[in-house]
Amino acid sequence: MVGRLTVPAPLRALFPGGRRAAFAALIAAVVLLHFAVTRDIAVRLAAAQIDAAMPKRIEVAYVRTLEPEAPRAMVAPAAVRQPVEARPRLASKQAAVAASAPEVESAARAESEAASAATARVEPVVAAASQDASDDSSAQQAAAAASAASAPAGSFVWPSATRVSYVLTGQWRGELSGGAEVEWIRVGARYQVNVDIHAGPSFAPIFTRRMTSEGTLGEAGLVPDQYDEDTQVLMRERRRVSVGFEPESVVLANGQRRDRMAGTQDTASQFIQFTWLFGSAPEKLRVGNSFEFPLALPRSMNRWTYDVAAEETLYAPFGPIATFHLKPRRESRKAGEWLVEMWFAPELRFLPVRIRIEQEAGAFIDLMIEKKPELAAS
Repeated sequence: MVGRLTVPAPLRALFPGGRRAAFAALIAAVVLLHFAVTRDIAVRLAAAQIDAAMPKRIEVAYVRTLEPEAPRAMVAPAAVRQPVEARPRLASKQAAVAASAPEVESAARAESEAASAATARVEPVVAAASQDASDDSSAQQAAAAASAASAPAGSFVWPSATRVSYVLTGQWRGELSGGAEVEWIRVGARYQVNVDIHAGPSFAPIFTRRMTSEGTLGEAGLVPDQYDEDTQVLMRERRRVSVGFEPESVVLANGQRRDRMAGTQDTASQFIQFTWLFGSAPEKLRVGNSFEFPLALPRSMNRWTYDVAAEETLYAPFGPIATFHLKPRRESRKAGEWLVEMWFAPELRFLPVRIRIEQEAGAFIDLMIEKKPELAAS
């Protein structure tokens, strides 16, 4: 006996006109389900291929947190430096005075004695600075002592790995919420910077972006050789772009070449480059100072000007943080480029504790530090 395929009762209720209509609806539902499953598999395969094409993330174990601390002064106060710088001028002045009247010569001797006394007071300060800047290597100690009068009292030391976590808020077709991370990793003279951003629930985000910069450490900070970016927006195709850095040129994501300017950074490395700049020379981080910054974005290359706009106190979950607000000039911006404002905290090794990214009027994301930065084992 041959069995007959029966239509489920719910479909018979929905389609009282007959079995044919019910079977047509059943077939349509199966086709739609098959299409959805097939599309999901295709999306997952495409995502796996993109992930495979992205640089492999260096895995790091974070074992402690960075506690706020007062930054070490990098230069001697002006009142201390002045007598040392005045000595050559004083010597030439004494030579001229020797041929002048006796009373002028007497005044010069008094000035010379005052300068000698001031110099005597400087010597302990210079010696203390040299001692503070020394490290475990005796050769480095000798070099630091020999140049203590002309070099800063400290130097920037690249950590092995640091991770800063942020809470994301913003506006883009409505209110946004989410999270982000900026991660720095050093392996010998090589580095990797990872920036991860997501908006919406972590299990079903409406927007994700991973940015990775890789390169080497140089005398002027970071020297990128590759930038990769992976973006996924809900209901849109996943997008993957890259920027290549050659010795004399930069290859943008659209294949166009631009001359490589000295100190050029990418979208991800710029945050850490400023950390290096201010960590190496804190005296530069002063309200009113400005910096030109060559930046290679996926579709354009431009020289940006940033101003240290203000000193501001931000309030993190672990307490208030004194920061300097670095703001780009709007005239530096080309069509389609994002404006990125940054707040750097001297007491947290000049790390960016707040980042605000503006795409256009009314569309922005704001990243505020969520917890104390995490450090890997030295």
